Amino acid sequence: MTVEYVDAGEAVNQATLNYKTPGAEVAPPVVADVTYERIRNAASEPHNWLTYYGTYNGQRFSPLDQINTENVKHLRPAWIFQAGTTGMIAGASTYSFEAAPIVVDGVMFVAGWDGWVWALDAKTGVEIWRYKHAIPYDVSLCCGNVNRGVAVAQGKVFFVTANAHVIALDATNGKRVWDKTYGDVRAGESATCAPLVVKDMVIVGSSGGEFGVRGHLDAFDVESGEHRWRCYMVPKPGEPGSETWPADGEAWARGGANCWLTGTFDPETNLLYWGTGNPAPDFDGEVREGDNLYTDSIVAVDADSGQIQWHYQCTPHDLWDYDSIAECILFESKGRKLLGHFDKNGYFFVVDRTNGELVQITPFVDRITWGAITRDGQVTAKVYPEKEGDPVHFYPGPAGAKEWTHAAYSPRTELFYVPVQDTGATATRRRREFKESIPYWGAGVQVDIDDMAGSISAFDADGEEKWRYRNDLPMCASVLATGGDLVFAGKPSGEFVALDASTGEQLWQFQCGSGHHSSPTTFSVDGKQYVAVPVGWGGWAEGFLPGMLGAGHGSALIAFALPEESS
Repeated sequence: MTVEYVDAGEAVNQATLNYKTPGAEVAPPVVADVTYERIRNAASEPHNWLTYYGTYNGQRFSPLDQINTENVKHLRPAWIFQAGTTGMIAGASTYSFEAAPIVVDGVMFVAGWDGWVWALDAKTGVEIWRYKHAIPYDVSLCCGNVNRGVAVAQGKVFFVTANAHVIALDATNGKRVWDKTYGDVRAGESATCAPLVVKDMVIVGSSGGEFGVRGHLDAFDVESGEHRWRCYMVPKPGEPGSETWPADGEAWARGGANCWLTGTFDPETNLLYWGTGNPAPDFDGEVREGDNLYTDSIVAVDADSGQIQWHYQCTPHDLWDYDSIAECILFESKGRKLLGHFDKNGYFFVVDRTNGELVQITPFVDRITWGAITRDGQVTAKVYPEKEGDPVHFYPGPAGAKEWTHAAYSPRTELFYVPVQDTGATATRRRREFKESIPYWGAGVQVDIDDMAGSISAFDADGEEKWRYRNDLPMCASVLATGGDLVFAGKPSGEFVALDASTGEQLWQFQCGSGHHSSPTTFSVDGKQYVAVPVGWGGWAEGFLPGMLGAGHGSALIAFALPEESS
């Protein structure tokens, strides 16, 4: 392998390396004409997967139907890309594939842990180029050395790094075009989300809520990298919502509410819909009395100005680490523009996406003991870490009834498909003084290693459960719905399964050799449909399935397709 140092004069901890596989050519310029209009109309070109959720609406649905309920039993691996285990591997759960592969006209772009980005031939899996952003060893990471993917537009590939950079690469050769820092790593800020390209901007969110930082959403110019706006998710004194924080002290300045997962966008309302993370400290509420806006909220932000237009708070004064960062799925029902959100607290929320009005709320997991939310949205806390040193057990645990891994929605069946984690935890409150870049949890937490379950559950927009595919272990990976009336889902034990979208019946499975904690996508090349899934067990495994903490990592990207005679 030859090594080309793109920025040889930079310091080692900021070095940017571009590797080329012998004989590899540059990628065709397929991203050059990926414009805002193409991304806005991504549903019209289902052979591609142009943006994180496939389309702006977050449905994770593809109308591709070559692979369907009748022939999925013939599905086979078409190619496997081995990412390897190079990089900073510091512990049993440090790194994991958590990305959603992007595909543009036969070229795939995918991000990995530790600053890696790859361009692959989507038909064969052959590597075209790879890029490495060196990550300093002293970066504070809450929940694993992970990255959830890239965005593409106007000839560039955009991604964030663990040390809070947002970087633009030339999509043809992987060389860096621009590099901007948008977080303070000394304070514990980092970045893990896949960027979202909206109009002429790249939208990214910050990570690091467990270190007592103030969460924010940022917009950068696609061409130049110029910073366009920043939206803080914890109001400073005097701003709307500041009355929900203590009037004295600086609890708001280290309040959390990080936007560490990719949001959705509605061009008609011109609103970005983003979920926000937990308040800090996570479990000790006495140092932050009040509802603590805009933590644990669905927040609607004007795309042009970066100003908050409305919010809906799912867990006021959170004492259980119930980030509301999960996807905001946009859909229409009964003539209304709606938003569906499966929250870590165990409830499925549907709100009017024009104004944030609650439409319906229902539990989507069997065991919820932390508290209760009535149909009109009133929240009552029941079990929480109240006394110093006094352990309390609650459901769901801090990884939630569903963590960041994504639900899907099929407009064909008008059903939502959600990966469910039915796992509890015990928290013991421990008062900690705030210190920069030091974990600021406010409790010791132990997640259950037995008495757990999981499922893929199907709900309609009214919150009625239509079917449930049961699993002995929590389901810890995103699901994918397709026009072939299929739902694809990965298990911690390694099986990748296809379910009938109408009934939940399992129609196919393949053992991938490692647990699933990522986001499958689907695309087609030369008329042939593929389903691609990054495989690899890791990330914050101690939070959602500690009994499998030492399971084999795996670091493969597997693409499945039908044999010629079955397609």
